[in-house]
Amino acid sequence: MSSPLRPDPLRLGIAGLGTVGIGVVKIVQKHTDLLARRTGRTVAITAICARDRRKNRDADLSSYRWENDAMAVATADDVDVFVELVGGDSGIAKDSIEAALRSGKDVVTANKALLAVHGQALAELAESLGRTLRFEAAVAGGIPVIKAMTESLAGNEIRRVMGVMNGTCNYILTRMDSAGLPYDAVFEEARQLGYLEADPTLDVGGIDAGHKLAILSSIAFGTRVNFEAVEIEGIERVSIDDIRRAADMGYKIKLLGVAQMTPRGLEQRMSPCLVPADSPLGQLMGGTNMVVVEGDSVGQLVLRGAGAGEGPTASAVLSDVVEIARGVRMPVFGQPATTLKAAQPARTAVPAAYYIRLELQDKPGALAKVATVLGDAGISIDRMRQYGQHSPDSVPVLVVTHKTTPEAIDFAIETLPRTGVLAGEPVELRIEEV
Repeated sequence: MSSPLRPDPLRLGIAGLGTVGIGVVKIVQKHTDLLARRTGRTVAITAICARDRRKNRDADLSSYRWENDAMAVATADDVDVFVELVGGDSGIAKDSIEAALRSGKDVVTANKALLAVHGQALAELAESLGRTLRFEAAVAGGIPVIKAMTESLAGNEIRRVMGVMNGTCNYILTRMDSAGLPYDAVFEEARQLGYLEADPTLDVGGIDAGHKLAILSSIAFGTRVNFEAVEIEGIERVSIDDIRRAADMGYKIKLLGVAQMTPRGLEQRMSPCLVPADSPLGQLMGGTNMVVVEGDSVGQLVLRGAGAGEGPTASAVLSDVVEIARGVRMPVFGQPATTLKAAQPARTAVPAAYYIRLELQDKPGALAKVATVLGDAGISIDRMRQYGQHSPDSVPVLVVTHKTTPEAIDFAIETLPRTGVLAGEPVELRIEEV
C-alpha cells in the first residue's frame, strides 16, 4: 500500500532558463509522478524568469508565472525553493540567493563561480537562518561528487582529491590527440560547437575548473573556500607536439586538479599534467569528467560521467530538490560553516617527475649545457630524446626527469634561457602519479 502524498507541494522558482534551466523544467514535467513517489510530495514549478521572454526554448512554459527578474522569484510568496541558474560570481545571482534565504526559502544553485568566491559567507547566512543551500550541479555536472563527499564519505579522512573537471579542456586535448590537430584548430572547433564559455579563458585558462577544485577542497578538508589560493595554469601552452611526444612515452596530457592537505598547508593546483595512458584519467575521452577521491578507510574512488549538458546538470539540480523535498537538511559544506578553518595556502612540494620540452639551437655543446643546468639544479635525467628538425637552425629535444622538487624545476626553467642555446621558451609539465 502506497503512502499518501503530503498535501503541500514543494514549489520551485527558477531564475535562468538557459540550457540547465530548461533541462530542469523538462525533468519536472516528464517525471512528475516519479518525483512524487520518491519524495512523498508533488514537486511543482510556480515562477520563472530569464532575460528574454520571447526566446523559443523548446518547452511549454505557459503554466508558470513569468517574473521580470530573479529578485521577484527569490522573494515570491508561492516559492519554497529558489533555483538559481543565472550564473556569475556576484551581482544578481548573489543578491537573489541572499534575498531568497532571508525570505525563508531554501536554495539550489549550479553556480560554482559564486560559491568559490562567496561560499563561506553564503553558507554562514543560510545556516544562521536555518535554511538549506545545495549545489550538486556546481561541480562535475551529473557526477554526484558533492553528495558522495558530504555524506557517503563522511566517515573518512580525505587524503587527496583530484580530477578532470572541465569537459571543454578535455575535449580539446583528446581531440588534438585523436585527430592530430593543433590547439588553435581544435579551439575554433570547440567554439563553433558551442562548448566554450562566452569568455573562453574561463575554460581553457583553467578558471572554471579551479572554481570546482576550491569547492571540493573545502568539503574534503573542512576548510573555508579559498579560490584565490588555487594555483592555476591553463592549456594554452600545450602543443600538438607535446600531445604526440607524451603519447610516445605512454602518457596523456590532462588539465588536472589536485588538492591535498600537508603539514605546510593546503595545496590546490589546476594545471596540465601527464598521466599514464592506461590509468582511468588517461583513458578519459571527450567532454567527460572524472573525480578521484582518496579516503583513509575507503581507499581510492573514481567517479566518472558527463560533466556538462542539459540532462546531466539538470539531473544534479533535481537531486538537490529531491533531498529538500524529503526533508534532508545538512550544513552547506558538510560541517557547520562556523567550524570551517582558514587553511594556510601551500605550494606543492611533493616530488614528481617532469616532462620538459626544449627547442635548441643546432650547434655543438647545446645538449651538454642543458645537462649541466639540470645537474646544477639537482635534477637527474631519466630519458632524453632528440626529434627531427623544426627548422634548419633548431631541433626539438624532450627531457623526462626522475622525481625532483618543484623548486628545482623552477630554478632550471629560469636558468636554461641564460645558456644561449635555446631557440624558444621551454615548457615543463608535471607527471602525476594516479
